[in-house]
Amino acid sequence: MAIGELSIAQVGMPMEEFIQAFDADGPFELINGERKPVMPNVAGHGSVIKLLYDLLIRFEKPAQMVVHREQTYIITYSSKWVTGSRIPDIMIYSEARLQAYLRATPNWQSLPFVLVPDLVIEVISPTDNSGEVDEKIARYLGDGVAIVWVLYPRTQTVLVYEQGSELIKRLMMDDLLDGGVVIAGFSIKVADIFAV
Repeated sequence: MAIGELSIAQVGMPMEEFIQAFDADGPFELINGERKPVMPNVAGHGSVIKLLYDLLIRFEKPAQMVVHREQTYIITYSSKWVTGSRIPDIMIYSEARLQAYLRATPNWQSLPFVLVPDLVIEVISPTDNSGEVDEKIARYLGDGVAIVWVLYPRTQTVLVYEQGSELIKRLMMDDLLDGGVVIAGFSIKVADIFAV
């Protein structure tokens, strides 16, 4: 190496290797170059995800959005290199953004989504570490996710984070959770989310 020349290590892995590892080893998130296995959901956690997913599906057409459950999206700077991956409990895209992505990506069916969602939802399990949850939220917002909902079944509360806002909305049992600009017309009483 010449004097003054910097050695820069690439963080991540080739797309083909990422897909093969995912298939061989099971789901994982790629965080700062490190594979973090995704643990299976406990029953209560899965029930809250299912209830909310089923409710959101009904709003797909009227709100012109697309809902995915436990689906991978990746961060990349080229079509052949994955710098990060995330697997939210639920993720939502505006239909227009998703359709534009599908048209521009002819091989989209053989790839994880290379498109950051508009809204992600995380349901917190009793074993989740609060510091790791905070880091996960920061990653979503850093990726460009517009809205993040974090559901806490134990306390039956919801925290809402919005891109570019310092304000965190804390919603209690009698409050309404609404879809904001991403899910027009959607609202649900927080108590109803946890009525499983």
